[in-house]
Amino acid sequence: MGATKQKKAEYFPKLKSLLEDYSSVFLVTVDNVSSQQMHEIRQSLRGEAVVLMGKNTMVRRALKTFIPDAPEYERLLPHVRGNIGFVFTNGDLKTIRDKILDNKVAAPARAGAVAPADVWVPAGNTGMEPGKTSFFQALGVPTKIARGTIEITTDLKLVEAGSKVGPSEATLLNMLNISPFTYGLGVAQVYDQGNTFPPSVLDISEDQLLKSFSSAITTIAALSLALNFPTLPSIIHSLVNSYKKVLAVAIETEYSWPEIESLKDRIANPDAYASAAPAAGGAAETSAAAAEEEEKKDESEEESGDEGFGGLFD
Repeated sequence: MGATKQKKAEYFPKLKSLLEDYSSVFLVTVDNVSSQQMHEIRQSLRGEAVVLMGKNTMVRRALKTFIPDAPEYERLLPHVRGNIGFVFTNGDLKTIRDKILDNKVAAPARAGAVAPADVWVPAGNTGMEPGKTSFFQALGVPTKIARGTIEITTDLKLVEAGSKVGPSEATLLNMLNISPFTYGLGVAQVYDQGNTFPPSVLDISEDQLLKSFSSAITTIAALSLALNFPTLPSIIHSLVNSYKKVLAVAIETEYSWPEIESLKDRIANPDAYASAAPAAGGAAETSAAAAEEEEKKDESEEESGDEGFGGLFD
């Protein structure tokens, strides 16, 4: 009891200090991670992050004592379950997340372990003597005898992801020197400045955020205009639409102001503003006249040519 109280007395202030000193926390899973691997992970994160482990009951009790002074810590409580630990950091979340996940080691299959991924036995010569053929047959592995050794004829999925590895499957994989699993820390949840979210959020790019933000603004503006309920995204559209209505009323009535005089003048005297492009019009007329003159010339030549041939044939 004395040792437990001492650990509690040391752990509580340490956890509180880390929560206060670091703005972000990764809640990480530590299943099948050895103490040596944990030591290597701590070294790889040194200077950028701090790893803290602890029993879940102690962690929950500590967080509950902190909640009266910092209510945002309550968001961590639902995620303190299973074999988890904390990684505290003030660095770039995506960079630290990648460093946490990069530290993995290959491990042999153990009976009763849950396969994190599909396990395949590749086709090829095993180098084993024919006496062990029955062992392969019991597991449904297709084999043949080639040059006095057992050869697996086709690739076979031995264990599916999420299922437990049986004793026979583990024995076979070890006989074939296949270490199908990799173990390391996994990121279960991210806590950042009082908010929790899944690690997949870190993979969202700025372009995706801007696209979603723009789409949300467009939707809000459309709804606001349809409901005639002003909001920040819709106010500019409301102003433009209102000004268009004012212009329409001013054009149909005698009401006027300096900025609309030129518009009213353009509507009242369109010919005066049409003279703004005489050069283009003149060039077009000249071109048309030249084309017409050329056409008349061609017709005249054709007529004179017909008369000449007519004289010859006469």
